[in-house]
Amino acid sequence: MKKSELPPDPGNSKQSKYQRLKSANDEALLGGGLKRIEAQHAKGKLTARERLSLLLDKGSFHELGKFVTHRSSEFGMEKQKYLGDGVVTGYGTINGRLVYVYAQDFTVFGGALSEAHAAKIVKVMDLAMKNGAPIVGISDSGGARIQEGVESLGGYADIFFRNTRASGVIPQISLVMGPCAGGAVYSPAITDFVFMVEHTSYMFVTGPKVVKTVTHEEVTAEELGGAHAHSTKSGVAHFAAPDEISCISKVKKLLSFIPQNCEELPPAAVDIGEPDNGQALDDLIPDNPEEAYDIREVINLVLDRDSFMEAHEKFAQNIVVGFGRLDGRSIGLIANQPSVLAGVLDINASQKGARFVRFCDSFNIPLLVFEDVPGFLPGTDQEWNAIITNGAKLLYAFSEATVPRVTVITRKAYGGAYDVMNSKHIGADINYAWPTAEIAVMGARGAAEIIFKKEIARAENPDEELKKYEQMYNEKFANPYIAAARGFVDEVIMPSQTRERVIAAFEMLENKVDKLPKKKHGNIPL
Repeated sequence: MKKSELPPDPGNSKQSKYQRLKSANDEALLGGGLKRIEAQHAKGKLTARERLSLLLDKGSFHELGKFVTHRSSEFGMEKQKYLGDGVVTGYGTINGRLVYVYAQDFTVFGGALSEAHAAKIVKVMDLAMKNGAPIVGISDSGGARIQEGVESLGGYADIFFRNTRASGVIPQISLVMGPCAGGAVYSPAITDFVFMVEHTSYMFVTGPKVVKTVTHEEVTAEELGGAHAHSTKSGVAHFAAPDEISCISKVKKLLSFIPQNCEELPPAAVDIGEPDNGQALDDLIPDNPEEAYDIREVINLVLDRDSFMEAHEKFAQNIVVGFGRLDGRSIGLIANQPSVLAGVLDINASQKGARFVRFCDSFNIPLLVFEDVPGFLPGTDQEWNAIITNGAKLLYAFSEATVPRVTVITRKAYGGAYDVMNSKHIGADINYAWPTAEIAVMGARGAAEIIFKKEIARAENPDEELKKYEQMYNEKFANPYIAAARGFVDEVIMPSQTRERVIAAFEMLENKVDKLPKKKHGNIPL
């Protein structure tokens, strides 16, 4: 279908001019036309405007650049012009708070990015930065508009540059609601949170055909870069939703925990609910120190009722991160998960935790840590893939963070992992321990085998001798009192006292001031 840049001028009268505007508005609202809108719906996908209508408060959207068209004249493109050029941009409110938005329109050139298309996105990104408000981008695009060549590629770079400059200044959220391939993937990758929809969205640098040509691997788009792959294997997606409506609902919930920009505090909730049964915490830790439990039970019995929103739920499940509320205040949660790999820190868990800590620190969101960690995961796979530098990322992130930081040691705190998980030594403000806490260089059995190696070897019954020394080590270190005696733990508390204590701690830390040494920026071990 050929389109003109604007409807022809029907005359010079006032009414004809008004009619021209109405016709232009009607044309812009149709995007690529009814047939393409129907095709979009047939795929189980909403249009760009329908998505923004669900995302924003009713009647709050103000569109910018509705009549923009591309300027390309190659390959017959001068005969194919659509108002808006394949992206809807503007601003509105979500729960009364200002946000800037853009949504790529797959019904126009498959959402392909042109120079004009990119300029529209850049305009709202610049406005978001100037006015200190989040930006939410919805990707649904076949990639660069190949008819424009380098102009399209330059448009991508203009967006990437602004993503980078905006990082840590305003929240940036990406919704991938269709294809997002090639260079297009790097904008979501720089943003703070990526949402994907199962079976209708995918991301990859090179698609299945290129993969087959180069590596001879047979793989579908869904297997290579679908929501499941990126929410479980790569960690690129922080949230995966079964459909677009629930995805948009999750975005709204996420924004409720986050301030508008780095100069503001996160919003507080007025209507809070106490957890159902905080006393149950006293019975939660198993008597057997080797037995697992779900750290989410601890989280949900400490936070305001039903307030926890987990991020990266299916990726690196040996660590749990997410947002919640304590007495209405927004906080970030990082917790070892004893029910997965005993809660060890590995490469993926360290990266996941570090990225989350840095986001919270960027936007003044206090950090609460629940610690039950037996150490770092051993093995050649971890060592050869740089657990050293990846583990250091989490250490660096906590050490750099200046927001209020509180740690609760529920059980194991072994070795270097004790230091890394927001210990007092790397700047935590308040550290609590439950009576079940074990703070030591390593587990009792391993320690006894090293310290009493000769005694065990000389014994008539080495197994019994090992048990004796294991018990001796346990009695000395499988408790929090040595650390408390040295001030590394501020207070040993009953588990059921946790909510009361951490609420008081964060209230006390509300006006905390801590600044990093003057420098251009640090050099995190990437």
